[in-house]
Amino acid sequence: MFESAELGPKVTKRRYAAELPELRSALLKAHLSLKGTSTPLIIIISGADGAGKGELIHRFNEWFDPRGVDTQAFWQSSDEERDRPRYWKFWRALPERGRIGIFFGSWYTEPVIRRVHHKITARRLDLELDRIAFFEQMLANDGALIIKFWLHLSRKKQLARLKDLESNPRSHWRVLPNDWEHFELYEDFMEAAERSIRRTDAGHAPWHILEASDKRHRDLAAGRILLEALEKKLREPRITGTELAVHAHASGPARRGSPDQATILSGVDLTQKLDSREYKLQLSKCQSLLSRLAWAAWEKKVPIVAVFEGWDAAGKGSGIRRVTEALDPRLYRIVPVAAPTDEERRHHYLWRFWKHIPRKGITTLFDRSWYGRVLVERVEGFAREDEWRRAYLEINDFEDQLAQSGMVLSKFWIHISKDEQLRRFKLREKIAFKQHKITDEDWRNRKNWNGYQVAVNDMVARTSTKYSPWTIVAGNDKKFARIQILKALCDHIKAAL
Repeated sequence: MFESAELGPKVTKRRYAAELPELRSALLKAHLSLKGTSTPLIIIISGADGAGKGELIHRFNEWFDPRGVDTQAFWQSSDEERDRPRYWKFWRALPERGRIGIFFGSWYTEPVIRRVHHKITARRLDLELDRIAFFEQMLANDGALIIKFWLHLSRKKQLARLKDLESNPRSHWRVLPNDWEHFELYEDFMEAAERSIRRTDAGHAPWHILEASDKRHRDLAAGRILLEALEKKLREPRITGTELAVHAHASGPARRGSPDQATILSGVDLTQKLDSREYKLQLSKCQSLLSRLAWAAWEKKVPIVAVFEGWDAAGKGSGIRRVTEALDPRLYRIVPVAAPTDEERRHHYLWRFWKHIPRKGITTLFDRSWYGRVLVERVEGFAREDEWRRAYLEINDFEDQLAQSGMVLSKFWIHISKDEQLRRFKLREKIAFKQHKITDEDWRNRKNWNGYQVAVNDMVARTSTKYSPWTIVAGNDKKFARIQILKALCDHIKAAL
């Protein structure tokens, strides 16, 4: 694979000086055109030690408008990062739409290094690379432009470059102790790099292998690749918000469902109840157990995420309160999810949820969640059909990463009957301190009841997994629902501990 990158191409100073001004001007123009679009540009810089990765990043920062560029370096993990799933730090660093993110080190770095040092098998590396490929496909589907550079040096040229850098008083600091360690493992690095490139090279996220022994050739070649990709992306037709809405609503009738259509919710026994005496006894018992389990999870550094979804007025808030009553305030936080902010709209829809993933030992309760993509956004037409359909796989991958990191993930859909919802709506309108809970949106959503039933059925069928099962809560009786939630949450934590 790397043979073609060892031919030793060179660019003279004169040619470099002649071609650079036009290239820089065109790149800057393309960058300014990128601003205001729905496209983030992600540039990954990888390659051999001594190949000039840092130098190339300096060039890009010099050529682009610095106000629209974010440079991220991934080399040492902080305590905050080690306390969360590995991709958390990458999600936080993703550029907004219309901005450029330059990654020095990336999601490729750790798997490759671990393979070189024989800490993972080739099979495990392939699994990591498959996840990377899925991740990049997901970003590209959301509009991201991804360009990946591998700066290559032959073993002989890498040795000469490291010696040259080390002998120069002005550059010796750039040669780190592990650079020589990596040099001794050159063949292993090349093998792992080749495997990674072959498995993740795709039209939506291509790899570009550049011979890096001549700096001027390296920089001009990289600049031309960026320019061509940017100009091609900018030529693509832009879809306006109106066009998206028309496309999303085009298949609206198919999403409404039939009043008598059987779904997973049809089998829920909503007649289940608890009397006040039994409720108080079970509440005390369950909350006491949950308190002990939460402290045990803190001691063992097991994070917990609980997701609460359900019909409007189903009792999500009261269910969450019965959970938090059992927890020390230092051990939990609640994340209420509403319509995305302007900042959140400038990112992939999962970005705002990755932000809130808890540290080890902490419990986070989501009052609504990432499932809005396949619920309200699907039914109300805020997401195109291709967007919400692929979201099932994206959500499953997201939750799989949480589970693999050791997290307890509990998901609750609180189900009530349509008549019970109407009763609660009318009650909220009568009670002064509950009137803020009922809005025109609640009444509008109620008209789409059948569509939501179909969406919930698909959601549970496609995303209830062994590592993150759905619990369908019988919510007509609030006391019964609260105990069902507490018991299920305790069972999930006990299983993990």
